Amino acid sequence: MSYAHSNMGSGSRTARRTIEFGRTHVVKPKGQHQATIIWLHGLNDNGSSSSQLLESLPLPNIKWICPTAPTRPVASLGGFSCTAWFDVGELSEDVPDDWEGLDASAAHIANLLSTEPPDVKVGIGGFSMGAAMALYSATCFALGRYGNGNPYPVNLRAVIGLSGWLPGSRILRNKIEGSHEAVRRAASLPIFLCHGSCDDVVPYTYGEKSAHCLSSAGFRYLTLKSFDGLGHFTIPREMNEVCNWLIARLGLEGSR
Repeated sequence: MSYAHSNMGSGSRTARRTIEFGRTHVVKPKGQHQATIIWLHGLNDNGSSSSQLLESLPLPNIKWICPTAPTRPVASLGGFSCTAWFDVGELSEDVPDDWEGLDASAAHIANLLSTEPPDVKVGIGGFSMGAAMALYSATCFALGRYGNGNPYPVNLRAVIGLSGWLPGSRILRNKIEGSHEAVRRAASLPIFLCHGSCDDVVPYTYGEKSAHCLSSAGFRYLTLKSFDGLGHFTIPREMNEVCNWLIARLGLEGSR
């Protein structure tokens, strides 16, 4: 899976148009269907490449849903249009978040999960911008609503973020501390973060900051695993850690 090498932080706003998502690819479980995970690609990628990676994993009880982001102008690429879950500019805490884009993608992702059987555990994972989207969805789950105030409809059981960052990190703690229900939901959600020490696109420090912000906001069930020498890409050892974590956290049977 290849990704554009550009700064991919919380972005500036651009003129909005109708949001049309690309094709969704599905990897069906090879065994008993116990869990469904949405997997979100990075900037300028698509759901097909994600599905090819996930199909090879030794997780027969998981159904993978791999949507494709809308094609939109991206500020960090000088307005060039490519697949992106939301608009992104320079990697800086001072740049405003694209709440409209984040909410639209989070709602699309939740809708894809909302039709899963009630006895199936559901989660969200992703790489780079997809990881940012997964972590934003985790905060929507904890708060019980999107940034626009609409109710969040999915009971998430696991969130995974590889080489990503947390949108809206500056205001998260205050939002969650203001609600006992939000505190309870945050404490119940397992989150697994992985980040390479040599990431030249989303620096490792942003993975650390994201983990610290989530932990301080009440996400107690969080793990951050660093990979020495790893850049802005995935490797088999990292995906093996993801498999082991999912098996343990979701109580999957018959895996491996």
